[in-house]
Amino acid sequence: MNPGIIGKKIGMSQVFTDSGKAEAVTVIEAGPCTVTQIKTVAKEGYEAVQIGFGTAKKLSKGEQGHLKELGKLKELREFRVDSTAEVKVGDKIDVNQFKSGDFVNIIGVSKGKGFAGVVKRHGFSGGPKTHGQTDRHRAPGAIGATTSPGRVLKGLRMAGHMGHEQVTQKGLKVYKIDPEHNLLLVQGAVPGAKNGLLLISKSTKRK
Repeated sequence: MNPGIIGKKIGMSQVFTDSGKAEAVTVIEAGPCTVTQIKTVAKEGYEAVQIGFGTAKKLSKGEQGHLKELGKLKELREFRVDSTAEVKVGDKIDVNQFKSGDFVNIIGVSKGKGFAGVVKRHGFSGGPKTHGQTDRHRAPGAIGATTSPGRVLKGLRMAGHMGHEQVTQKGLKVYKIDPEHNLLLVQGAVPGAKNGLLLISKSTKRK
């Protein structure tokens, strides 16, 4: 039973393969995590494992009651599993559940880009640069739908808040694990900024 693990993005680096090729990798501090709750079909209607990561400065009364003697865990996240028979509350989960060559799915929150126009946000080409155009180079163009339906349709691609959304990167290859320092090196980039929270689980599919 490998529910997954919670990690923190340290940053990006590069490694050299045996053939001398440089590979970009993301360094992740993965765990150690503590199992804080087990959810079963009989009680909650599904099988899942809740795990905790990090150290909180302060816990509310409800959090103290939920965690009991498990410590001041900062982040609690839930992973669906096929069976909870092999796990119990208080178990430790670390990077040893992964090995070089495994493929993982990583969930994170993308970097926020603030309020962005349609060219940056949606890849619009913008308007003509000549023939009397002055301030329309990065404008969205017409948004109307004539007299039928006579309104701006919902979901129209327009300027607005960009980024800061949950993103799942699938099929990333594990380059190396470092159990001594709780580090996981994954080939390629993962969502989010440095120190961002990541949820890592095994994948059967390659990117």
